Amino acid sequence: MNRAKILLTCGLAFLASCQQAHDHSHDEQEFPTVALTAYSENIELFVDFEPMVAGKTTTMMVHVSLMNERFIPLENGTINAVFSMDGKEIKSSSNKPETPGIFEMELDPELSGEGNLTFEVQTPSFTDVIRFENITVFPDIVSASRYKNPNDSGDEITYLKNQAWNIEFSNAPVRRGSFREILKTSGQVLPAPGDETVITANSNGAVLFATNKTVIGSELKVGDHLFTISSANLTQENPDVYFNETKAKYELSKAEFQRAEILVKDRIISQKEYLQAKMEYENMESTFQAVSRNYSRSGQKISANSPGFLKNLMVTEGQYVEAGFPLAVVSKNKKVLLQANVSQKYYNKLPGISAANFRIISEEKVFDSESMNGKVVSFGKSASANSSYIPITFEIDNIGNIIPGAIAEVYLKSSPIPDALVIPVSALMEELGNFYVFVQTGGESFQKREVKLGGNDGINAHVLSGLKENERVVTQGAYAIKLASATGAIPEHGHSH
Repeated sequence: MNRAKILLTCGLAFLASCQQAHDHSHDEQEFPTVALTAYSENIELFVDFEPMVAGKTTTMMVHVSLMNERFIPLENGTINAVFSMDGKEIKSSSNKPETPGIFEMELDPELSGEGNLTFEVQTPSFTDVIRFENITVFPDIVSASRYKNPNDSGDEITYLKNQAWNIEFSNAPVRRGSFREILKTSGQVLPAPGDETVITANSNGAVLFATNKTVIGSELKVGDHLFTISSANLTQENPDVYFNETKAKYELSKAEFQRAEILVKDRIISQKEYLQAKMEYENMESTFQAVSRNYSRSGQKISANSPGFLKNLMVTEGQYVEAGFPLAVVSKNKKVLLQANVSQKYYNKLPGISAANFRIISEEKVFDSESMNGKVVSFGKSASANSSYIPITFEIDNIGNIIPGAIAEVYLKSSPIPDALVIPVSALMEELGNFYVFVQTGGESFQKREVKLGGNDGINAHVLSGLKENERVVTQGAYAIKLASATGAIPEHGHSH
């Protein structure tokens, strides 16, 4: 009897342990994850959660990135979530993130079926609404465990939001639009005709620098005193002597004219003699004013005759010059010429070129001639004996502080290609002569994709194959994702579900 009791007790204990093990296996079961990503004009919203089950609380981790020059986490804002199905709504809200950019929210669906999940993101500067449709609520845990992410192809590279927020990261959509055929070549920035003026000496003498305005690069205004031509030690063609002689002749002609005005009234002199005295006075007055305009006892003043900056000095302190000798060059730098050199085999395409992008060597910024009021002013009709290239020249507004003489990489724009797939050049990576990009397939998942290119204009590239419209490619941070793909390890999340 006692033995039977002992066997019965052991059997019950065994059954209990099996039941506990069975229950524990359900608790520890690894569920698939639902990952949703969408974009508005201001934000990227990425939410991940276990599949929703009727009667079970679902915890959602909502990641919000502000799409500025780089993606940064939203630190100040409110999120309202609404799950609607069959006319009923389940709501949840979060007034602040658990950690910067990550909001934790809970929803309690009561019934199974399909519904829509809407997020309203409110910040001090904007309110955006993002909606996901056909979100499934499963009737039980077993059916939920069979869920498979439709975007999971098995070759994704994982790169978490916390990692992306700590580097220079951004992405951009693949767009369709007009793209111009590109001829890539080299060129040079030249001063525009009429944009430079030469300041010359107005008398003989030694050049004295007047102020620090004679430092190359100095900004000049009309009338700024630059030089003084001193002739104190000259024995011939001395400006001081010439000034005194001109002044004496002017004063003499003035006195003769005043005397003639009195005599003509008394008819002592004829009208002809009066007009002769008046003409001599007016001529000497003009001559004296011209001489005295830039004259001082220290020498003849030389001033800037146009605004701009001092581009070049052509004399040294104390150098002797004669009247008409060039002293300096002043550049307004408002307009410049961009001259590109084109191979002869593209000569027949030159008439169709109307614009260009260009990048000054050693600089990153790419300029667009169209945004600088650029126009083609000429293109060569033949090659010279010293060069096999044909020049094409643009005149552009110098709104980018471009220095004449700079060497440039030039992308000439020819006939447009309609409805072309276009991505930013910054998205391209090169490997063994082939180009590829990283496509962001989800909030934290990426694919390495090889692309075939047409041309690029220094800003955008024409994609022939490998991408689809509205896919998003990484434009900043691609190298970090490349390193992540090389490790092959899946990083741990910085948050719990």
